[in-house]
Amino acid sequence: MSKATLYSTAICPYCVAAKNFLRSKGIDYEEVRIDLDPARREEMLSRAKRTSVPQIFFGDTHVGGFDDLVAADRSGRLAEILAA
Repeated sequence: MSKATLYSTAICPYCVAAKNFLRSKGIDYEEVRIDLDPARREEMLSRAKRTSVPQIFFGDTHVGGFDDLVAADRSGRLAEILAA
């Protein structure tokens, strides 16, 4: 199973929801606080091509934000990503 990378900020309710969702599924993640490190914000922009948080990756696979994560779980795509 790939470890998740979650780009977030301190005041983002969707980031909190995403972290809670990942924990509820037993998925380990690395949180990258882009509000504390401008270089990591640039890294997120380069990888995701999006400016909003959270941005969630499993390895090099970009899932998207919290709504995308939940949709991937409901559709079975998340299970496929985790199995790869």
